[in-house]
Amino acid sequence: MLNTLLPLLLFAALGLAVLGALRRVRMWRQGRPSRVELLKGLLAMPRRYMVDLHHVVARDRYMANTHVATAGGFVLAAVLAILVHGFGLHNRLLGYALLVATALMFGGALFVYRRRLNPPARLSRGPWMRLPKSLLVFSASFFIATLPVAGILPEGTGGWVLVALLGLGVLWGVSELFFGMTWGGPMKHAFAGALHLAWHRRAERFGGGRSTGLKPLDLQDPSAPLGVEKPRDFTWNQLLGFDACVQCGKCEAACPAFAAGQPLNPKKLIQDMVVGLAGGTDAKFAGSPYPGKPLGEHGGNPHQPIVDGLVDADTLWSCTTCRACVEECPMMIEHVDAIVDMRRHLTLEKGATPNKGAEVLDNLIATDNPGGFAPGGRMNWAADLDLEVLGEVHGTDVLLWVGDGAFDMRNQRTLRAFVKVLRAANVGFAVLGLEERDSGDVARRLGDEATFQQLARRNIRTLAQYRFTRIVTCDPHSFHVLKNEYGALGGHYQVQHHSSFIAELIAAGRLDLAPHKGASVTYHDPCYLGRYNGEYEAPRQVLRALGIEVREMARSGFRSRCCGGGGGAPITDIPGKQRIPDMRMQDIRETAAEVVAVGCPQCTAMLEGVVEPRPQIKDLAELVADALREATVASTPVASQPEPAQVDP
Repeated sequence: MLNTLLPLLLFAALGLAVLGALRRVRMWRQGRPSRVELLKGLLAMPRRYMVDLHHVVARDRYMANTHVATAGGFVLAAVLAILVHGFGLHNRLLGYALLVATALMFGGALFVYRRRLNPPARLSRGPWMRLPKSLLVFSASFFIATLPVAGILPEGTGGWVLVALLGLGVLWGVSELFFGMTWGGPMKHAFAGALHLAWHRRAERFGGGRSTGLKPLDLQDPSAPLGVEKPRDFTWNQLLGFDACVQCGKCEAACPAFAAGQPLNPKKLIQDMVVGLAGGTDAKFAGSPYPGKPLGEHGGNPHQPIVDGLVDADTLWSCTTCRACVEECPMMIEHVDAIVDMRRHLTLEKGATPNKGAEVLDNLIATDNPGGFAPGGRMNWAADLDLEVLGEVHGTDVLLWVGDGAFDMRNQRTLRAFVKVLRAANVGFAVLGLEERDSGDVARRLGDEATFQQLARRNIRTLAQYRFTRIVTCDPHSFHVLKNEYGALGGHYQVQHHSSFIAELIAAGRLDLAPHKGASVTYHDPCYLGRYNGEYEAPRQVLRALGIEVREMARSGFRSRCCGGGGGAPITDIPGKQRIPDMRMQDIRETAAEVVAVGCPQCTAMLEGVVEPRPQIKDLAELVADALREATVASTPVASQPEPAQVDP
């Protein structure tokens, strides 16, 4: 009887799964076109799953091992079950292989069940609570049904009662794991996730690559949408990526805005986009809501505006664009891209940038700096330094990109310290002087793509006039934009953060440094240097060269907590229960360090904005400048042979 029942159940579930897959693909295809290599992506998907995805999953050894056993066992068991029980290939070797696969799956499912007994707050509940039971029932049912095939039990053992029980178990299992994979439910992520890895909008992330620069809007195409207003305005593979969310909540646990009680939860944001994809409300969401916003009050569909439907605007403006959510996501979903895309619509189409946003954007247009300072004062900080200006010398080794810290008295101390270090190492360098414009980082993160592109193109035209080898800057935001986002507009440069440049100078023996004495030091990783550009070691090399043993915070490296200064967050200023920099300062206080080493003017400003008593904040350049032996400070830079900047025609 089982030989008749099992094929019917298996092929019925598979048929419904295929219908569900077609339905799901139609839902994704509501989005805008996106160029992907369909076949190449499918062929690359297994490696991306086994290597890239598991590189992230492996950070949690418990779940990594559980996932290998459960998912690996399920895939193998499903294929073998179709062969053995679907097509009737009652081969003893295949039977034993199926027993091993189902046993492996059962073992993994036990660990899933154990984790769900008292799940962490970040995990969604609801339908996810039945998943361990479905996994156990699927594996146990096929294990028992396969014992006769393997020759362990004689055919027909147990009678109709066992057949009925096994039939119900198989029906439950295949309904959840086959049928539910494409129609909805906890296993939906397996189908959508595999295709998401194949057709990811940032394929360059795989194979050890890095891709963090925002993608530009085509402002010359009048038919192209200015950002995302409705779910269907996302590209189809973005919608596919949202549907791949496994609701593990790792993004939620990493999000500084959520921790601060601001109305953002990146996991729920992605699930809201899934609701918008299919239509409905968030009433059945089984995870943590946005702080201060109850469930059941938001909904929409692919053709309705997202803001004030699926989400409120302050949810989008709470994001600091720190990429902690993206870094933690085991499905490699791009939360920040989605948020900035929606901000672009609010800013460019609605003019709805909150609080000081509109004023800052007006300042950037009128004065080329967010503070609205007179452009002629950009070099006042260096009035007594006799710096070479690129417009006068036309070529140099190092172009020092000053950034908007030039208008901030606190950051001027960092710039002056770095100039001292450059001169001590006899580095040939120059500045753009009054020709330098804002890099456009703030405008782009606030969604004003038009102002960003205007500023960027002006800077690219300016840089094209001169010869230099590389750009060095103390500002990770400018570093990131120049290095990773100007290229799409035609400007390709070798760009370094001052921490890696100083590390090079120290390694080359060009700086004579006295050992650091006294105060204990911890280091705060800037998001735009670390998570955006993978630079964690150079600042620590510099500190070690000073004889400093860094007291690492619990959240450091790729899990560093944001200072709260990125993404225009201090400008939009969405309130929460506490301030993000106060939270970061508490992380710092737990180390008992007396000095916080930083490498970003935004981080300096945010951390120094915390009320005292608190540790002293010092940039890496200041620490190095303080450690210079006076005899090493040279007044005449070494001549160099600069190379021209690369600019696309």
